[in-house]
Amino acid sequence: MRIPAWTEDELVLAGALVARNGWRELRTGDLEVEKLSELLRSLPLHEPEARTLPSFRSIDSVSRKTTDFMTNHPEYTGKATRCGRPTLLMIRAFITREAEMLQAAQAIEDGIGSGELHLLPAQPDEVDEAGGSAIEGRLLVRQALARERNPRLRAQKIKQVQRQGAPLRCEVCAFSFADTYGELGEEYIEVHHLTPLHISGVGETRLDDLACLCANCHRMCHRARPGESWRTPAALRELLRQPNSETDGH
Repeated sequence: MRIPAWTEDELVLAGALVARNGWRELRTGDLEVEKLSELLRSLPLHEPEARTLPSFRSIDSVSRKTTDFMTNHPEYTGKATRCGRPTLLMIRAFITREAEMLQAAQAIEDGIGSGELHLLPAQPDEVDEAGGSAIEGRLLVRQALARERNPRLRAQKIKQVQRQGAPLRCEVCAFSFADTYGELGEEYIEVHHLTPLHISGVGETRLDDLACLCANCHRMCHRARPGESWRTPAALRELLRQPNSETDGH
């Protein structure tokens, strides 16, 4: 069995290690490398068979990945090591948004430390065809989707909107399931976190932290390019206002 490629969660954690070290590599004898190796070998991201391989996220491989981060930084004057495009994109993300990436790494570490991320089952659509988000990583996106799909939380959000006398419509495009599908669509809407989990933390979700969205806008809010976070409904509304946006694609 081949060693699995590094996921975005793993690259976020490795990149944070290098960034915190002043963009210097960490050798195999470094305690932080040993700790990260142990952590990566425990993450629920790969098949159990892969995690039993002796070389899987070994101390040597983690140290090598820190070397990739260091030597492929634009300001490094020596010879760069060969690494894949995901690592290069993660390096760029840390260079352009270091504070946010470090915050994401801390959120992943906190979620792992609490045991919460280990208990979450895989969620449909947690990684799209573009590979998900290089800021949240798969585990935080999985956590967000699991919360957003909580039937109790969605029902509470719907009741809050109804108590306020507002129509149950998508907050981005104003789509109404009831208007389109009649009785079948009554009281149906999806919910979305206004604030990414790496910013809001892994605590309890408040109803005011959620927005009502149609399925299309919900997916577009979560879809991201490497180095980006998921979009807020306000950002997606602004995108729809742009001249080349299609607003009638439901």
